[in-house]
Amino acid sequence: MTAHGASREATAAARERLDALTDNTSVDALALADELASVTALLDREISLRRVLTDPAQPGEAKAELAGRLFGGQVGETTVDLVSGMVRSRWSQPRNLVDAIEELADTADLTAAQQSGTLDEVEDELFRFGRIVSSNTELRAALTNRAAGTPAKTELLRSLLGGRAKAGTERLVTRLVTAPRGRSLEAGLESLSKLAAERRNRMVAVVTSAVPLSDPQKQRLGAALAKLYGRQMHLNLDVDPEVVGGIRVQVGDEVINGSIADRLEDASRRMAG
Repeated sequence: MTAHGASREATAAARERLDALTDNTSVDALALADELASVTALLDREISLRRVLTDPAQPGEAKAELAGRLFGGQVGETTVDLVSGMVRSRWSQPRNLVDAIEELADTADLTAAQQSGTLDEVEDELFRFGRIVSSNTELRAALTNRAAGTPAKTELLRSLLGGRAKAGTERLVTRLVTAPRGRSLEAGLESLSKLAAERRNRMVAVVTSAVPLSDPQKQRLGAALAKLYGRQMHLNLDVDPEVVGGIRVQVGDEVINGSIADRLEDASRRMAG
């Protein structure tokens, strides 16, 4: 197993444990998200601690016991068990553990949105907020200003999103803005959008068209892309008048250009072949 593969497998195992926990309705996904975020913040600050917890020379059980002593009484038993299980795994780099815990915190928040029936709206709001940020340089500067404190950024986001967006959206964006951990705001929002899509086992297609697509066009495009990629596809729709007479579709790193009719016809041919 490669070092990179070790972290990938450890992260996958942690995701499975989180899913098993949150399938239990007695587990408070929001509380779990907050506690995992606090563990992320601690390990992000304490470099020596995360190195100890990922030291391949130390037995997994010893690292789990250390995690239990450190976090027991600070967070709930469920969070302690989850983190203890993660430090038993092998990690290629100490930072990979922190990244994985942060991902679990975001996933727990998205799970809470799914349980409340608001995941669709949270996903769409994350996408729209990303578009607003990319088109408003003053807003982006305010949200990424290192000199601005957490309270100021939190208040700004509350004024922007409070009462206008779902609580899950506000929580996720606030955590990203106040604790970016070296990521750009755009990269962080894209990551959150992907996590939201994966929560429903879907891929995300960013569709830019010169004019809004009709419902039949959206349905045909979504169906064609789903068959091409073998997974349910969520369309994030954007309008750009400069895309004259056609659309631009981006799925992950792949970009598809062409008219709606041509692209659907090509999709049909590829499926038939």
